Amino acid sequence: MDLTPSDEQRLLRESADRFITETYTAKLREQNAKEPHGFSAAIWRQFAELGWLALPIDEAHGGIGGGAIEIGILMEAFGRGLVSEPYLATVVLGAGLVAQHGRAEQKAAILPKVADGSLHLAFAHSERAARFDLARVDTVARQVADGWVLDGGKVTVLDGRAAQQIIVSARVADGGTLRLFLLPPDTAGVTLTDYPRLGGGHACNLDLENVHLPADALLGDDSDALPAIEAVIDRALAALGAEAVGMMQTLLDTTLAYTKMRKQFGKPLAANQVVRHRLTDMSVHCDEARSMALRAALKADAEPRERGRAASGAKAKIGKGARFVAEQAVQLHGAMGVTEELDVGGYFKRLLAFETLFGGSNHHLRRHAALSGRPSN
Repeated sequence: MDLTPSDEQRLLRESADRFITETYTAKLREQNAKEPHGFSAAIWRQFAELGWLALPIDEAHGGIGGGAIEIGILMEAFGRGLVSEPYLATVVLGAGLVAQHGRAEQKAAILPKVADGSLHLAFAHSERAARFDLARVDTVARQVADGWVLDGGKVTVLDGRAAQQIIVSARVADGGTLRLFLLPPDTAGVTLTDYPRLGGGHACNLDLENVHLPADALLGDDSDALPAIEAVIDRALAALGAEAVGMMQTLLDTTLAYTKMRKQFGKPLAANQVVRHRLTDMSVHCDEARSMALRAALKADAEPRERGRAASGAKAKIGKGARFVAEQAVQLHGAMGVTEELDVGGYFKRLLAFETLFGGSNHHLRRHAALSGRPSN
């Protein structure tokens, strides 16, 4: 398999790296943390101008028609910059679900607005009792004469407060199929509880009590939405893996530079053999993570079992490696590693959040085993 990047992919990497280096500074991240939604509207407009919001959207709907590889290139750069803008929530999850499951008229109405930056989306699927089981949905949708009524609750809705439309999953009453609904957050009966996420950005919990929606709020048709949800989450796992690679590599580079500069007993820390072994192990984990993230992206359009194995394998492997790299970076920086003066603590927090988002390593090891037809312990 030829893994040589195309000219377009090289240009995308160069432009993303340049933007992160020149624009997305520590000062900007500090300003973003003070914004009501945890990100900058001006930066989001720049994303639109650069074509990044249109990257995975079909050309027929104002997009560029890129794939998981291009998303991975962009997300790796976002990881290096600790970007807090809701790219995953709006473009990967929200637009991905509309493209995968929406009706033709819904795609035409929604996707061009995502591409030009005028519409934010969010995906509300996780529930407290589900424990990352995508098929476990207790939120109920009852069909009535003029539409639908939703009751239930969702947790960890990424950037839900900033969204103009939240895509909510619910199971049709009496154990029916899983459906998706377009929910304006200001609908009567909706309660949002917003909170900052570990490492940057915001999320919210969503409570639904007797929420009435019109018939056209149903995203797609009457078919089961679970296959679309699984496909989009697997793509999100590949994107998150690439983002984690960017953070891991930044921590390795930062730690290597620090240990070469910091002297102890008259010698740089990097002259110590034990420290060198640690740095080598960090480098190995970074390389392994990069390979696993790339594999997940390459398999994003494969048949469901193969795609799921690649996505869960990447999440499990990268999750463990990310924790190791983050912990080593903090330890090798000493007390400075957890101060506000350095960015190391911010990367550490974001990687800890990555490890549990959409399921931790143990969950995905079990899923990988199940998809491989092997028993899990």
